[in-house]
Amino acid sequence: MTALPAQPLVSGDQLGQMLRSTRKRLKLNQTAIGARLNLSQNRVSYLELHPDELSFKQLLTWCSALGLELKLGVRGAAPANPRTTEW
Repeated sequence: MTALPAQPLVSGDQLGQMLRSTRKRLKLNQTAIGARLNLSQNRVSYLELHPDELSFKQLLTWCSALGLELKLGVRGAAPANPRTTEW
């Protein structure tokens, strides 16, 4: 399966769409992803439609279950070279 390019997200609606489309691209139904997240199918459905109610911990777990990574940065900034980024 080919990797999708990084998508900037600036709204909860975009997040819900990304979680749903990635789940479908991986051919997982809501019950299957719910089992990975310890959530019911009804709760998965609800959170896909209301992603603003996801806790940060749930979001990280969901991203991990779908093979997504979460990155933060200044909007419009060029991506940093990971070899030169210092903490």
